[in-house]
Amino acid sequence: MSRIFSMATVLAALAVALGFASWNSGQRVTLRLGFVTLYAVPLTVVAFGSLLLGMLVMLVAGIHNDLKVRRILRARLREEDREERSLFVDGDQQDLFGEEKEKV
Repeated sequence: MSRIFSMATVLAALAVALGFASWNSGQRVTLRLGFVTLYAVPLTVVAFGSLLLGMLVMLVAGIHNDLKVRRILRARLREEDREERSLFVDGDQQDLFGEEKEKV
């Protein structure tokens, strides 16, 4: 059921993208990027280019955030390990079986 729903979602997104591209294929826009101005750029190129650029920015931001969280968790785990090793040493512990030399 879940697999069918995910495939239907992907197909619906693809249909919307294809519909947008076909309905706006004749539209041209002027694109001012600050350092350069592009004239008569197809609207579909602008829309899909901005979508891909946004996905790339989110990927980079997600990787940066993930690495920061992993670094914090690694440091916390090292600190907890250090605390456990220092706190839970039982000085009164005795071996169940003493070190007896075997008689041969």
